[in-house]
Amino acid sequence: MSARDWLLDESPTSRWQAGAGRAYAAARLLLRNPLAVVGGGIILLLVLTAALAPLIAPESPLGQNLSNRLLPPSSAHWMGTDELGRDIFSRVVFGARITLMIVVLVAVISAPLGMIVGAVSGYFGGWTDRVLMGLTDIFLSMPKLILALAFAAALGPGIENAVIAIAITTWPAYARISRAETMTWRNSEFVAATRLLGASHARIIGRHILPLCASSTIIRVTLDMAGIILTAAGLGFLGLGAQPPLPEWGAMISRGRTFILDQWWVATMPGLAIILVSLGFCFLGDGLRDALDPKGQAKS
Repeated sequence: MSARDWLLDESPTSRWQAGAGRAYAAARLLLRNPLAVVGGGIILLLVLTAALAPLIAPESPLGQNLSNRLLPPSSAHWMGTDELGRDIFSRVVFGARITLMIVVLVAVISAPLGMIVGAVSGYFGGWTDRVLMGLTDIFLSMPKLILALAFAAALGPGIENAVIAIAITTWPAYARISRAETMTWRNSEFVAATRLLGASHARIIGRHILPLCASSTIIRVTLDMAGIILTAAGLGFLGLGAQPPLPEWGAMISRGRTFILDQWWVATMPGLAIILVSLGFCFLGDGLRDALDPKGQAKS
């Protein structure tokens, strides 16, 4: 095999073996962190709840029974009922689907976008860097929630528009991280050798630079999940997210604030769900940061 073939060798087997080795080492470090294990358990519980919602929920989340309105938590209704007699536990369980969908969609949209923008900016530098980072700084200079509210109000209420609004406000942070990583690697020997052997800029960025930015971005995405959930709940609370009668946790809190003094469970139960899932993502993100940090791995 020639030097050119060896440098550009990207067979699926070699990539899979290298990735498997890194994943195994990171998993071992992750399992040593008790809080990360707790966070992973909470996220696994969220995923299973969303997947098995029809089997877990005792009632339909949309079924109304005014004779059972505003009942306190009991053996018949574990989290009580709301002002329309709907079982709150069933609505919280089905609301996990909406929360998980929003989190996944925002991550799928914003993380790749931010990584590409940051990698292109850091790789080329010059006016490309100034333009892209100037645009990034404009978004970073404004509070995320206020910016998301503005985009959601402009796009109109609905889950899809809420996802777009949150994604627009989330990608700049990933662009900054990707740019910093790219500037560290762009002048390295292997990138220079690959460039001299005829690899295009797109190939270098897509096959060499972006994979190196992935670990830092994954950590930041996981840590940002809690903020995404809170932002989505805030949009739902203000009527700009999921619309009634969908069981979105923020919208449930908004409807329950009217009864917060006497029927506290109507707003408290979905609020506890938001807190629990947000803590789970925070714990898991901290664990991933320790497991994927090369300096931390070197010390262990």
